[in-house]
Amino acid sequence: MKSNAFDPDDVGTSSREIEPTTMFEALSHERRQYALQYLAQKPAAVPLGDVAEYIAVREGEPTRDRYERILTGFYHLHLPHLLEAKLIAYDEGRKTVTLRVNRDVLHPYLDLLTAKTCRSH
Repeated sequence: MKSNAFDPDDVGTSSREIEPTTMFEALSHERRQYALQYLAQKPAAVPLGDVAEYIAVREGEPTRDRYERILTGFYHLHLPHLLEAKLIAYDEGRKTVTLRVNRDVLHPYLDLLTAKTCRSH
């Protein structure tokens, strides 16, 4: 994964508009959906391990082995997508993730996912 410089002054949430295509691409995988849902509930940076644990619980398999696989996969596959979309910031030194967009920008997309999930059950 390429290095993303962490600028603590640049982590504040942004109310900038996100292109719908960018958002839908970011949300095209369930684990990225879970990560954004989790981060939207948090007021500050959270350890990347907490995100992986949340995903493991949501997927119904919170074993240590499963957590480790999710953490590794998320770091190498999903984190770069969310960073490229500028939806999150990652502090490599602290291994923490911060939501970069205002929750109000994110919530309509998350609400669509919730509505889709409710209809399919």
